[in-house]
Amino acid sequence: MLNFCSLYSGSSGNSLFVESENTKVLIDCGVSCKKVEEALALLDVDPTSIDAVLVTHEHSDHVKGLGTFSKKFGVPIYANAETLDGMEAQTSKINPDIIHKFKVRDKFCIGDLEFKSFSISHDAANPCGFNVFKDNKKISIATDIGTMDAKTIKNLEDSIFVLLEANYDPNILKYSPYPYLLKRRIAGPTGHLPNEDAGKTISHLLNSGLQSAMLGHLSKENNFPELAYKTVAEEIISSNHSIDLSVASRTEPGKLIKF
Repeated sequence: MLNFCSLYSGSSGNSLFVESENTKVLIDCGVSCKKVEEALALLDVDPTSIDAVLVTHEHSDHVKGLGTFSKKFGVPIYANAETLDGMEAQTSKINPDIIHKFKVRDKFCIGDLEFKSFSISHDAANPCGFNVFKDNKKISIATDIGTMDAKTIKNLEDSIFVLLEANYDPNILKYSPYPYLLKRRIAGPTGHLPNEDAGKTISHLLNSGLQSAMLGHLSKENNFPELAYKTVAEEIISSNHSIDLSVASRTEPGKLIKF
């Protein structure tokens, strides 16, 4: 058994749920502890049954509720050393005995799930995405990507499912009220992934067995779910492929996906 659910995904906060027969984990905890509890309740999951929270990077929209959630329920945290050093406000709340460090690109197991982290291009200390392996199945999580390079694509290949960032539409960003420097950061090589690049990436991954994809981490100000879906779908169609495509909600949990 391998199941996935996006609890929250967007520029305002991110938290994802993955489970097997014997293991339950969160990837990021970027909303309040209360909101995570509410989302898990909808899945009939007791927060005390969560075996770990894996952290992609230290930005607030990925760790906002991390310290409180871990402290309240005694949930272990897994992050690389640089990320841990960058979120002292969260780690100061957590029992150091349940903080686990991993090196990016190393594989490690939590229960009967195997994880492999991989580097991504983003303006954080040492940001990463995750591959999750179970029963010869591979799913992948990759958001906050300024540049979709060959190494990142290679790490996503052979996945049957990917949650991939489709953060912004360049035209909306261009005319948004954001200050120039923020626009430059978002569209820069260590910023975020635009819709079209997400579509091209998914089209490529279809050649290595991708069966379904979910667009995540959409900007509230510089994107729309319908536009992200349309842009990516058009890229997929132009490559003569089809796929089960969906968009993660910023404000509420999605359906539990069973692989």
